[in-house]
Amino acid sequence: MDAKQEVRERVWDLLQREGAARFPGARGRIPNFRGAERAADRLGELPEWGMAQVVKSNPDSPQLPVRRLARTEGKTLYMAVPRLADKKPFVLVEGDPTIKRALAEARHLAVEELAPVDLIVCGTVAVNREGARVGKGGGFSDLEFALLMDHGLVGDETTIVTTVHDLQVLDEPLPETDHDFRVDVVVTPTGVIRTRDRRRPPGILWDHLDDEKRAAIPVLRER
Repeated sequence: MDAKQEVRERVWDLLQREGAARFPGARGRIPNFRGAERAADRLGELPEWGMAQVVKSNPDSPQLPVRRLARTEGKTLYMAVPRLADKKPFVLVEGDPTIKRALAEARHLAVEELAPVDLIVCGTVAVNREGARVGKGGGFSDLEFALLMDHGLVGDETTIVTTVHDLQVLDEPLPETDHDFRVDVVVTPTGVIRTRDRRRPPGILWDHLDDEKRAAIPVLRER
């Protein structure tokens, strides 16, 4: 088991054991945690959220309250197609922001069709107070960020946030690679953590992608 997977397994077990995970459970996914609505409310109170006009969010269940807040406030809301499995790998969400309805009803967009993004919301399995995070595996959040970076759609002025349960915040170093980004703000049901050591990849690190992943993602095949 590699270092990141060890962290995932430990946090998934903790959430299940403490009853902090909602249906369908924590294991193998971005955990749908109890208190996700309160975390979204706290995020909505931050000045970075208030100033953001364009938001890009992950499609996972625990961030559904955040996506609903973005729609309620009239923000432009983008969501990535899971696993970037479409030639147009993002959608413009103008209606119901649940993953099923959004993918069925929203307009699919190529990277070149997106507006510059003010704020990114990412899903997380574990995060520490320095902003290092571990996702569910696969590296798609990092790859989505790298695609946007390559096209000049995110930069130093873009805020990256995650909403998590308090149990997902660890007081320990977390394993990182060169293609990993760190979050600027961690929002939980009980508080807000602002990180200080920003880390962002310069774009797609092609030597980190194996042939299988390049072949499976249309936007990478074309490039």
